[in-house]
Amino acid sequence: MKGKITIALAGNPNSGKTTLFNALTGSNQFVGNWPGVTVEKKEGKIRGRDYITVQDLPGIYSLSPYTAEEVITRNYLVHESPDLIINIVDGSNLERNLYLTTQLLELNIPVVVALNFMDAVNKNGDKINIKALAQKLHCPVVGISALKKEGLEELIRLSVETAKKNTQQALFSFEQKIEQALSYIQNIKIPNIPKEKSRWYSIKLLEKDEKIMEELSLSGDKKEMLWNIIKDIEKTYDDEAESIITDERYTHIAKILEGSYKRANRQETVSDKIDKVLTNRWLALPIFAGIMTLMYYIAIYGLGTIVTDWTNETLFGEYIIANTVEVMTNAGAAPWLVSLVSDGILAGVAAPLGFVPQMALVFLFLALLQGSGYMARVAFIMDRLFRRFGLSGKSFLSFFVSSGCGVPGIMATRTIENRRDRDMTMITTTAIPCSAKLPVIAMISAFTMGGAWWVAPLVYFTSIAVAIMASVIMKKTKLFSGEPAPFVMELPEYRLPNLQGVLRETWIKISAYIKRAGTIIFAMCVLMWFLGSFGFQDGQFGMVESSDSFLAIIGGAISFIFIPLGFGNWQAVAATFAGFTAKEAIGTTMNILAGLGEVDGFVEGGRLFYLSFFPTNMVAMSFLMFNLFNTPCLAAVSVLYREISSKKLFWFAILLQNLGAYAISLVIYQLIGLALGEVGFSIMTVVAAAVLLLILYMLFRKERTPQARPALYGGVN
Repeated sequence: MKGKITIALAGNPNSGKTTLFNALTGSNQFVGNWPGVTVEKKEGKIRGRDYITVQDLPGIYSLSPYTAEEVITRNYLVHESPDLIINIVDGSNLERNLYLTTQLLELNIPVVVALNFMDAVNKNGDKINIKALAQKLHCPVVGISALKKEGLEELIRLSVETAKKNTQQALFSFEQKIEQALSYIQNIKIPNIPKEKSRWYSIKLLEKDEKIMEELSLSGDKKEMLWNIIKDIEKTYDDEAESIITDERYTHIAKILEGSYKRANRQETVSDKIDKVLTNRWLALPIFAGIMTLMYYIAIYGLGTIVTDWTNETLFGEYIIANTVEVMTNAGAAPWLVSLVSDGILAGVAAPLGFVPQMALVFLFLALLQGSGYMARVAFIMDRLFRRFGLSGKSFLSFFVSSGCGVPGIMATRTIENRRDRDMTMITTTAIPCSAKLPVIAMISAFTMGGAWWVAPLVYFTSIAVAIMASVIMKKTKLFSGEPAPFVMELPEYRLPNLQGVLRETWIKISAYIKRAGTIIFAMCVLMWFLGSFGFQDGQFGMVESSDSFLAIIGGAISFIFIPLGFGNWQAVAATFAGFTAKEAIGTTMNILAGLGEVDGFVEGGRLFYLSFFPTNMVAMSFLMFNLFNTPCLAAVSVLYREISSKKLFWFAILLQNLGAYAISLVIYQLIGLALGEVGFSIMTVVAAAVLLLILYMLFRKERTPQARPALYGGVN
């Protein structure tokens, strides 16, 4: 049996690392979280070679990390010491990508460089002498196309050979005075530095890497010796130590590329021509709005409606539920058991599962947009807009991820360097409609608004507006004030998305949603059926009318709170209450209370139920907005608790989300409802007007620049 080999995939963002990982491992992948943190961890076995484990690391530009995900990559490479590093390099942007390569070679771990996008390199007319490049880097180099799966066998063969040899990489030398400074640092004999990584640690110490300083916990005398060395080198070069090392690396990279790389005379590429339109200062946002509107129209109200209607009416209504009731009744099952299975479990699960086709189309379109390179442009476009309101384009990336699920959306804020901006994005990102909220949007639209196509895109853009307004308000407080972190992102070439990768990404998101329906939603179905079917009547416990059930008592007790919002009936309140555990449970509870388990009128019964408790469009919209913008599901709340800076800030987030949702619904129902003639004038109209004025004041008041940062952030950014 062959010895086991662990390979780490390391590379810049957008270098094709994930595509390569998928091509190497196929379906033989395992997804979890890194120990102690909530960042996704992907590893897998190479197909046909189960003795080789591949670890897909988060993208990183250098081993001087700023974000939490970059820290994870560096810690893994430094402390876990895999048998081999495959460094994925974008062949069309060698100079910038080789900056990371020079650092990886210093880790004393065998490295194989995989030159990706070689098909694009050849198409552009660039010339790369792979043999000469390998000689100058002192490590194997392989040209590949991860998308087309070209060169992968050669990459695997060379990787196995290199890992087994386990020879030390030949390192390039810095300028003589820098080498002398590194020698002085090594002579300090700092404890806890592995001998095989002494040079790498010395370079990091010379660069004044804060995290390495914390890790080594230098004593006073050793720290003083180190600072003297750093001061001398900075005085000699009249520059910061980190900048000195950076300049040296790029000087060395330029020498590497001499004779091994020749760039063709660049003409305007197809991507350049497309970007002239899609990233145009005036056209970019309208085009983005048009694309997202078209996506939701096709997914929710076009093709998606046809498939979803068949799923709800035929599959669940006429076949699954009808046949189940018939079989159980003929078998002599107890009425309560028939009700539990049909009215509770099947009707409840039908709510989230019935809209899976629509969600699948949304995820498919988003994956296509991301795979084509367009979503990277959207982040760039939105940065221009967001920066006006104190956010950066990286916040939009979290918003984009949240359109699938709020949990990874919160975790995606780890790419934001500025702690204040990261916390602010975490608080607002769950306002974006996630997969769990899509069925609620679709049900409200279909059952109360006659299937109006504009509801989903309106909700999506409203959610972005709400996130921006909340950010503006927070930015004008002492706690969050300050300039947003700079946003630097490479725009990849436009490419045809990898269909296999797109389908896999769509399936991962849909299967995760279906698993929730089979676990959390199943449990909620049983609980809500019990609470909605049982109670005390005439002093006896048993099955009762839903109006006398435990759920009616619970919902009725707090329904007065929601009367100003238009949905002060216990049924709507009960559904809202269920939504705090999981947003899918809103539709589940509605279906159970609607009695959709009855065969006749499975869907029509739902429409009648919704219309009876949401008699006007403004009531339905108010209910929808409150449930979209209030506290997210328990899973997202728990991640928010772990990721945010402090417990105080966590409770501030919960309070802001719920009070904000209430304020938005109040203004929509009372003021817009009054303007449309659906709501009469009352004292709550005055309250809603006052709330609106308060929001406008907080939005447009002059920003205060604090003299010092509040203690929560230690007085720094």
